[in-house]
Amino acid sequence: MSTTATSIWLVRFMSALRSALACLIVASTTLYGPASIRLLIPYPAFAYTTAIQIVSDATLGDSLRGCWYAVCATIQTTIPCTLTLWMVGPDKFTTGLAAAAVAITSFIVALPDSTPMASKRIAFGQIVILYVDAVVNGSDQKGVFMHPIHIACSTALGALASVLAMLVPYPRLAYYEARRACYLYMENASERLELLVKAFVAKDKQAATDLISQAKLLTQTGVRNLQDVIDCQSSLVWELCNSKLTNPGENLQNIETKLRGLEIALSCQSLPVGMNDEGLMEELLKMKDTGLKLSQAKSFGPFGLETTPDTTETSSKTFLWTPKTNARTLHDLSIFFFLYCIQHLQSDSPIGTCPEPISENTGKVNTHEAKDQTKRRIVKTWNSLVQLGSGERWTFALKCSLSLGFAVLLGLMFEKDQGYWSGLTTAICFVNGRQALFSLANACVQGTALGSIYGIICCFVFQHFMDLKILPLLPWVMLTSFLRHSKMYGKAGATAAATGAFYILGRTNYGEPSEFGIARLTEVSIGLICFIVLEVASQPVRAATIAKTGLAWSLGALRICVEDISVCGGQKMIQFRDRQKILKWHVNNLERFIADAEVEPNFWFVPFNGASYKKLLGSLRKMTDLLLFTAYEIENILAESERLGLDKKKLGETLNGDLDHFRRKVVCSLESFEEVILTKVKSISEPEAKLQMEKVHYDVEAGKSHHEAEVEEIVESFLQRSMEVFKELDNCKAEQKSENQMILCLTSLAFCIDRVNKETIEIEKELKNLIIWEDPSKAYPQGKHST
Repeated sequence: MSTTATSIWLVRFMSALRSALACLIVASTTLYGPASIRLLIPYPAFAYTTAIQIVSDATLGDSLRGCWYAVCATIQTTIPCTLTLWMVGPDKFTTGLAAAAVAITSFIVALPDSTPMASKRIAFGQIVILYVDAVVNGSDQKGVFMHPIHIACSTALGALASVLAMLVPYPRLAYYEARRACYLYMENASERLELLVKAFVAKDKQAATDLISQAKLLTQTGVRNLQDVIDCQSSLVWELCNSKLTNPGENLQNIETKLRGLEIALSCQSLPVGMNDEGLMEELLKMKDTGLKLSQAKSFGPFGLETTPDTTETSSKTFLWTPKTNARTLHDLSIFFFLYCIQHLQSDSPIGTCPEPISENTGKVNTHEAKDQTKRRIVKTWNSLVQLGSGERWTFALKCSLSLGFAVLLGLMFEKDQGYWSGLTTAICFVNGRQALFSLANACVQGTALGSIYGIICCFVFQHFMDLKILPLLPWVMLTSFLRHSKMYGKAGATAAATGAFYILGRTNYGEPSEFGIARLTEVSIGLICFIVLEVASQPVRAATIAKTGLAWSLGALRICVEDISVCGGQKMIQFRDRQKILKWHVNNLERFIADAEVEPNFWFVPFNGASYKKLLGSLRKMTDLLLFTAYEIENILAESERLGLDKKKLGETLNGDLDHFRRKVVCSLESFEEVILTKVKSISEPEAKLQMEKVHYDVEAGKSHHEAEVEEIVESFLQRSMEVFKELDNCKAEQKSENQMILCLTSLAFCIDRVNKETIEIEKELKNLIIWEDPSKAYPQGKHST
């Protein structure tokens, strides 16, 4: 077993032990605790549910945050529920009245947008238990106020157990988890860098290809480690960490972006590289120093990932390679871009952050930009006010209200004494946004069945030793903790499996275990049916359709970003950065939509073409990275031109002509792509007319399309414009380091333009495949077309 696999297994094993410990604390308290405490906790089922929701894969910060969510949920539910019970009276609650009360109260809880979803789920569970118990045991209630106090105590027990579990045998701090993940990521980044550099200098094509394949495999692990660091960030605040240490993933994301740049450069050139430059080879031999620097960064602590002053000074002097010739061919561009990324890996330059806007008069206040910022603040405030009446929030609140109301109504009608479980099942299913409904329901039903069967078997085995029936819970909790990471069950199925066993083994006075298990499984099915029906009714759109719409949104955000590309500084670059963030958000959402669509049943619809969507997602991610590099390259060009004393206005006029041509071509294509996706196409001739605003011609002899030839013309023209800048640098006798930097920036910008153009062509080809997939009978013959 590899070191990474061993580390992951140990982390999950310790998490499983802590989950088992939290459940053991709840079980011991409710079964064997003092009578006075047991009287205050008549709902052990909800204590288990609360503990499982908080403790699973949590750190101390997560558990503290979960406790706060439990407090907020209790406050939200106690006041309206107490008033309702006081006005109606527990002994007068009927099935219909309880369902109506659940629906109204859950609507009030679900409506505020500021309440976290975890807090809402706990509140929904409390609402269900409070009102259902008023129907089941209304005549036995000892006062209106004791009922909410009992549910609050049960919730507090689950939350407290989760915190105690995080402290034994030692605190599981998010700080140390982030430190471990940072260490693993930096180790992974060092290995990937070494492999990519070896592939760059390799003399044999097969060797270079093998090295790149190894680096791609390591990329998956690196991304997972980076995500672990990001996941820990929200917990650091709850552990009272220094505010400067609450964003450890920023520096790592910069490193990841540069490594992706190296991979893009190698994927876009023929192997081996074959650049015979002794100076270059000498510099590349020093790349082991960069790898060593990354390895040393592992020991600097989880958040001080920037190099020490000595290391930074060394790295800034390392890259002194002087190009003997400027990039004259498209093949050279990928080489220069590779070196550009290497340089910024050495210097720890922040690719993803937005510097201060470059102004002509740096000492003066730019009143126009100040007005723009004031305007943006006003718009942001207005948008927050508009959200109060957002239809999406009202739809979500209504969906929660009706789902819980119907689940409680049908559950009580089926079997009054077991009416809790249908509502509780629905309560813990809600999430922000859309989810894979049928996969969720399948996992919950299977998990509930497994947990119930396990509990019944254990009751049969320990029927003569009922005091020991708590022992089988421990291995089961550990097993379900591992099931959380499986594709088949996931978090929902694992939670259902765990609670299914808890409710049988961790309770008393429920009658025959087999009868209780069957009744509860039926109630769970009722709750899931209500949840699915209301989800489908509130969002009657297939996940595949949402994925298609998400693709159109991503293309639209990409088009808006491309429209802003120009050699200019100031407010426009800040706007460009903001739009890049929006683009990244859309692309991340598209990835989630694709994952949901892949697990959605096809029914009578055309199967979802996940392979094509993943290719489109890959192109969009690559273009997002390229635009990020483009922004940074433009900022560097402007900074270096100012340092060298060049006329920035003249520089902009020289380069913006080709950039305008590039923008028009890409924007025109992206607009047509959006139309194709958002329009319900019935014949292949219509998308062909829209998709090919300039018809694709295939030159059989050259093997290149008309679009590809046009892309090369744009890039070659940009290189010629860059040569004029290089000549001006020679005339002004610029410092060698600044001249090298300007050469790298301009050639890297040309590379990014070239790749964005070519990725646009790849998107066009894949969209055609999607259209044909939806209607194979309309496939057209591929061949040579006339103008």
